[in-house]
Amino acid sequence: MIRPLATDRLRLAPTTPAHLPFLVRLDSDPEVLRHILGRARTEQEATEFWAPQLPGPMWVGSVDDEPVGWWALWPREGGTAELGYRLARRWWRQGLAVEGARAVLAEGFGDASLQVVRAETMVVNAGSRGVMRRLGMREVLVEVREWEDPLPGAELGEVVSEITRQDWLSTLS
Repeated sequence: MIRPLATDRLRLAPTTPAHLPFLVRLDSDPEVLRHILGRARTEQEATEFWAPQLPGPMWVGSVDDEPVGWWALWPREGGTAELGYRLARRWWRQGLAVEGARAVLAEGFGDASLQVVRAETMVVNAGSRGVMRRLGMREVLVEVREWEDPLPGAELGEVVSEITRQDWLSTLS
């Protein structure tokens, strides 16, 4: 069961179908999806992508009742999970990505079975890489993958970052 979370500035609500219009709007910004699709999703594409995932292991974060982005912690095999986040461009470079991700990591690592959280992004995505560093994540791998229709910068690869339970706990002291 996903529970609501809060930080100094954010209220993170578990996703529900009521969040679908916000998720569709967020994915309509080509800059938000520049390092994911290289373009905006159409309304139909975004609806078809998000509708089956709601509710899910995700939160929509709001500042003063205005949705600003989403954060997710998708369970994987062997005591691992994948961290994801996406913010509306208006809210970039204000520390909210890190703030929301810290709350999600704290919630995830509250479960003793979670041992490692990973996240990945393109090497050229300096903003997301900075968020991961500020969370205490280490870059553990760069993979150059083959893509049918590669985005600019794909030839430099994807960075996989991770933080272990032990590393996370050491950041709390």
